[in-house]
Amino acid sequence: MNMVNITIDGKQIQAPHGSTVLEAAHSADIYIPTLCYYPELCAEGACRLCMVEVSGSRSLVASCVYPISEGMIVKTNTAKVREALKTVVELLLANHPKDCLCCQKSGDCELQKLAADLGVRKIRFNGDGRKINVTDNSNPSLVIDHGKCVLCGRCIRICRDIQGMNVYSYAGRGFTAIVSTAFERGLKDSGCTYCGQCSTVCPTAAIMEKDDTEKVWEAINNPEKIVIVQTAPAVRVALGEELGIPVGNVVTGKMVTALRRLGFDKVFDTNFSADLTIMEEGHEFIHRLQNGGVLPMITSCCPGWVNMVELKYPELLPYLSTAKSPQQMFGAVAKTYFAEKAGIDPDKIVSVSVMPCTAKKAEAIREEMCDSGYRYVDIVITTRELGRMIREVGLDFANLPEGNYDSPLGTGTGAGVIFGTTGGVMEAALRTVADVLTGKDLPKVYYNEIRGMAETREATIKIGDAEVKIAVVNTLSSAQRLLERVEAGKADYQFIEVMACPGGCIGGGGQPVPVNRQIREARRAALLDCDRRSELRKSHENPEIKILYDTWMGKPLGEKAHHLLHTHYSSKSVKVNEKE
Repeated sequence: MNMVNITIDGKQIQAPHGSTVLEAAHSADIYIPTLCYYPELCAEGACRLCMVEVSGSRSLVASCVYPISEGMIVKTNTAKVREALKTVVELLLANHPKDCLCCQKSGDCELQKLAADLGVRKIRFNGDGRKINVTDNSNPSLVIDHGKCVLCGRCIRICRDIQGMNVYSYAGRGFTAIVSTAFERGLKDSGCTYCGQCSTVCPTAAIMEKDDTEKVWEAINNPEKIVIVQTAPAVRVALGEELGIPVGNVVTGKMVTALRRLGFDKVFDTNFSADLTIMEEGHEFIHRLQNGGVLPMITSCCPGWVNMVELKYPELLPYLSTAKSPQQMFGAVAKTYFAEKAGIDPDKIVSVSVMPCTAKKAEAIREEMCDSGYRYVDIVITTRELGRMIREVGLDFANLPEGNYDSPLGTGTGAGVIFGTTGGVMEAALRTVADVLTGKDLPKVYYNEIRGMAETREATIKIGDAEVKIAVVNTLSSAQRLLERVEAGKADYQFIEVMACPGGCIGGGGQPVPVNRQIREARRAALLDCDRRSELRKSHENPEIKILYDTWMGKPLGEKAHHLLHTHYSSKSVKVNEKE
């Protein structure tokens, strides 16, 4: 690699040719403040907070887009630089709402931190020019507050470059400039999948998950209600970050204890319904494979992904598995099987889920999700929202004792827990499909052929005498490229897993921020370790799943299972290129 020698603040360093000043500084642990910059997105140089002095340049330069050259001398902390940065922050604050003390992002706001770090103690400007106070609260998952937008463009770039959805763009000029959807529609009419990746990169509270914690408190405080909660696999490896515990720690037991102390009557594990999903989805795949069904079959656990197919590729809906997601299967079983077994009137049950995903909020209110006559999941909160609830009551989370899930919906296998990372659903399915197809209890539980974090992975798996061609995809842009191959008849697969977010649910739109590749890798490693430590590794070995089928459900793909655990999808195409 061709290396370049430069000097930053008197420190001589080497950096690869083609690096920017900011990248070179970061490699040497030299801090330069940023706002519009995000490591996994293309640099834009819009905010001007990363300005530095460079030898030979008459003016300050934006370090995030300025390339290094041999012998370059850079200064990051001169009086000129500090004054310029303070002025930029003051100008941003002059046009920003002054509700920091009660803002949902308080404590996590990058603009707030920059102002504190730069020592901004007064604002010399009035900010009369930009008066935008428009809130989009039109959808169940995300809230946009244009008044808090700093025009950094991160949401535009992640939606365009990582997710390939192009929901956001700049509109207007000068003081009227905003980040907008096409024709300034609400998100519900814009072709948004609700994946929430925009909320994970927004530096302020301009884009946030819709806060449903008050609904949960209201249910808990209602003595007429039995409030149950399920926790998704990826929550246990991320919640700790929200509460001051280092990245990569599994906090399952403390989380269960915290939920009980918050007032939930029963605490269950979505791993149980992940195993149930494998039973239905795995047998559906076998049925399609052996009976000339539509192939490739594509997983349907991820609502952001399902939303995208309904919006952009409705003609490919027959490829999707009809199995509901683990969240919805849990809700269906909770208000039927569990209610019957516990002798509880389903009308009295409030079913809450804790998810790493903002799109789960939209999934829960789909019309299809009440086949039993009851709304399966009443309230969805994200990992971030649960963290806020725990802080609100002052629990010392790090020192809580370890708790255990309740039965019968609290037993899960290692196959269920790896649902939280890309490739996990496929690997869990293969563990069961292989045993069913061969009629043997096979020793193989690891499918290293599809493990990893690459956006697209493919392999041919030999099961008995059959060869199954599979693919695993994460991010919606990668999914779209794969769908175009399927549509063109160029994708020779039988089974495909798709997750909307980078890394799968571990990088979901409702997970703690900041998030980057290293953090997602740590969360993934923690989930895989949960699997390794599990006594049961295959979904069909779950004793509670066996009891469910033997005593109540019947068989996978049976009549009762079809009614409660399967669904259908339909076109939701939005004409975003025409003004209504």
